[in-house]
Parts: sequence; structure tokens; C-alpha cells
Amino acid sequence: MIVSMRRHATKQEVEQVRARIEELGLKVHSIEGEERVVIGAVGVGDITSCLESLEAMEQVEKAVRISAPYKFVSKEFRAARTEIKVGKMVIGGGDNFPVMAGPCSVEGEKQIMECAEIVAKHGGQALRGGAFKPRTSPYDFQGMAEEGLKLLAKARDAFGLPIVTEIMSDTEVSLVAQYADVLQVGARNMQNFSLLKTLGKCGRPILLKRGMSATVKELLMSAEYIVAHGNPDVMLCERGIRTFETVTRNTCDIGAVAALSELTHLPVILDPSHATGKRSLVTAVARAGVAVGSDGLIVEMHPNPEKAWSDGAQSLTPKQFADMMTELQPYIALWKKSRAAEAAHA
Repeated sequence: MIVSMRRHATKQEVEQVRARIEELGLKVHSIEGEERVVIGAVGVGDITSCLESLEAMEQVEKAVRISAPYKFVSKEFRAARTEIKVGKMVIGGGDNFPVMAGPCSVEGEKQIMECAEIVAKHGGQALRGGAFKPRTSPYDFQGMAEEGLKLLAKARDAFGLPIVTEIMSDTEVSLVAQYADVLQVGARNMQNFSLLKTLGKCGRPILLKRGMSATVKELLMSAEYIVAHGNPDVMLCERGIRTFETVTRNTCDIGAVAALSELTHLPVILDPSHATGKRSLVTAVARAGVAVGSDGLIVEMHPNPEKAWSDGAQSLTPKQFADMMTELQPYIALWKKSRAAEAAHA
């Protein structure tokens, strides 16, 4: 349910309502605006009686049931877009369109430093790179682990780019959180609920990728796990789903980006690299991502894709990345106008 406090309710009045919600056996999540506080409550039991009990409190303006099964991440709970700040990068909510880029996996200091330099030079706002790699074959390169995290942190220090890297297990969260600015949950781990619960307490923004066979609802329910366990800074990522089509690595569900923007206040990121699996298609799908209203992009780029230890076929060359960033500018300009118009009518 959503409990809307009366305008300018005092901190003490808000705490009284929070305490009453907890007495009713529900979990609490609040949003503080300039004039009004909105409190979200989730749990099981007689919701009708809970609504009546809360509306009887003088400082409560209204209490209403949330119909969506994903409570805290729904537009019913929060109409305004969530804004996530990672260093100087802002994702969602404002007029900034970030492009996060880098190699599939960290291969060494020279490679990751070169990648960071290229990303920064051409307007990328974050460096992505895998230190732990979930691979289909147990014989493929699995990542450099903590040494890879140290190299990512060194590149961040050198070029001022926050780093995004994948987390694979709940036992590795504390280690990865020491180095990374954003923790990425890969498609294979979207419904790793032990991991999602732990990420709710990690104190870092999360980039949650859609599972290759997951519905939009299932993606939102996975995000709900993280938010319900205490972490509101979640980005959703469409990275293509598995269908009967084989001309691309996955099928880019571009409509899901628009649908998610209607259903949730969380930022929505598009990954055109995994969605297509072919570097020749990445720029075109990236343009579509901006046009359809995503909140940012995450792409793979490698100094020499033919020699990449993983995902070389879908990694942009430095020139292709530079050209893509130039080609995106007119689309981003229109995107900013659209967001400004949206804010004016909010």
C-alpha cells in the first residue's frame, strides 16, 4: 500500500506512522519530497484493515492499495523517475544520457587502461569490464577475479570513470563492492534470489540485466527483491531475449524498454552489444535505444576485438565507438527535449 502523509508533516508524525505500519507486520519504505512524505508498506495479511487503521491517523492524508505485484518499483508507488548518482554520472530523472562502455572482460593493465582512455576521450561516462565471468563452457576464460577489480579501480583513478562490473555470487558481494561503483547482475543471475537479497544491503547501485528467457514482470519482481531489502538504486537492463531467431545472438526487445518506462520509475538501460551479438549492428540498435526513451546505454568496446578473450564478435573497435558516440548526438539532443517537456508537464 501507499500511505500519503499530510503536507508538511513533522518528522515525529512520520515516525509514528512508520511505527504503526511495523506494528501491523508490514515492511516500510519511504520517499521524502519537499512538501510531502509518501510511505510504502508491503506484507501479507488483512490489507483492508491496515488501510482503515492508517487512514484513522490524523497525520495521514490517504492510504491506498498498490495493485501491481511489484510494489516499491511500480509507478503507483513513485510517479517521478528515480535518479541515481554514481560519482559525476547521473542516471534517470535528469537530462543526462550516459553511455557506459568497455571490454567484456579485463585482460590486463595495458588493455583496460587503453579502454578507459578511449571511453573518456569520446564522452563515455563509465567504464564497464568483467573481473568475474560466467561462461557457458567451463573451459573458457573465467576472469581475473580480484586482480581484475584492482585494475578496474586503477583505471577509474587514472581517468575519472566510475566502474561497472559483474557480481556472480552473494559470497563475493563485499569484495566486489570494495572496488566497484556499480554492481551488475548478469542475465543468468537475474533470479538468484540469495544474491538479490544481499545486494539489497550492499550500499552500491545495481544494474540488473533481464534474463534471457524472463518476462518483463519477472524482471520487475527481481528488482523488487533488491529494493525491498533496502537498496533503492536499481537500474534495469534490456539485453535481448532468447527466441527462435538466429540471425542475431539474442532478440532485442526494444518494446520492453518503452513498456518498462510506463511500468516503473527505475532507470532503464539498453545493452545493444548482447542484444545483437554483432558489432556491425550495435550502433543502429543504440540509436533505437535513445529514440525509444531508454535512460542510457551499456556497450562493449575493445582495442582489438579480434584478439579479445571473450565476446570479441560484438565488441566495437575504438573507431566504431567514436563514430557511434558522434552519431548518437542528434538523437540525444531530441531525447533531452523530450525529457524537458516531460518535466514541464509533471
